[in-house]
Order: sequence, then structure tokens, then C-alpha cells
Amino acid sequence: MDWNSLSNIEVLQVIGSRLKEHRISKKYTQQQLADRAGVSIFTVAQIEKGNSISLSMLTALIRALRLLDNFEMLVPKKEISPVALLKQQQKEVKRVRQRKG
Repeated sequence: MDWNSLSNIEVLQVIGSRLKEHRISKKYTQQQLADRAGVSIFTVAQIEKGNSISLSMLTALIRALRLLDNFEMLVPKKEISPVALLKQQQKEVKRVRQRKG
């Protein structure tokens, strides 16, 4: 799927639909998921409809569905090359020397 071609509303709809599929595959009712996540059933219904909810509530739902490890793919850690790391360290050493000196 080309996520970048979707509007924000469409992205929310796809996320909601996928969360619903995961909820159903785990045989949870909306109420059971809400209880496990510590949110209201209204929140579960809202996200499943593709409506906006807070990031903290989304995180709670994803945690309750045991999908939190997927956040690593959502926002991967930026890897820094060894050369860039060395340059960064050299700049820091230079700043420290300038402050002292």
C-alpha cells in the first residue's frame, strides 16, 4: 500500500479497519478491548470507524492488542553512520574546549 498517496482521513480509516481486524481475530468485543486498554468503548468505536483519537489512546489500544512492537516500523530509529558519529563527537570536543578556554 502506498500510504503517502492516502489522505489523512484515509490513513485513519485503514488503521481503524486493521485494528478492528486484529480485535476480531483475538475474539475480543469492543468492550473487552476497551477494558484491556483502559479506554472507553466509545474510543474503540471511534478508531474503528476511522475517526481521530489521541496518540496516547491509540498506543493503549495497540498495546492491548500486543502490536506495540510494530511502532519500530512506524518510526524507525535513525541510524548514524560511523563517519557522521565521529564528526559529531569531534564537534562536541571542540565545543567543550572552547568553553574551557
